[in-house]
Amino acid sequence: MKQVIIFREDLKLGKGKLAAHAAHAAIVGYELVNRKDKKILTKWLNEGQKKIVVKVKSEEELFSLYDLMKGKVPCQIISDAGLTQIAPGTVTCMVVGPWHEEEIDQYVSRLRLL
Repeated sequence: MKQVIIFREDLKLGKGKLAAHAAHAAIVGYELVNRKDKKILTKWLNEGQKKIVVKVKSEEELFSLYDLMKGKVPCQIISDAGLTQIAPGTVTCMVVGPWHEEEIDQYVSRLRLL
């Protein structure tokens, strides 16, 4: 089991904003899977809550990946409230899972670590 958070490289987010959005994404992913399959969530929690953070080049690439994954693995686009560095509604990242590692890897194994 693992969770993957995919950031847009083109935004050049500061470390604080990046950390805040990673935390936000992790919670959103947890909530998605909690509603879908509590057994998977429990297994992920018991295995140490593995998280991987990777990057894509653009918003377009992020949405293309989202379109491929939605309905197959739990995933959600994350956007910003616009209170500091970027405009309101700016899409910053996407969370995938926690879910079965081999299913997630079908979509993200080519992505580079952030």
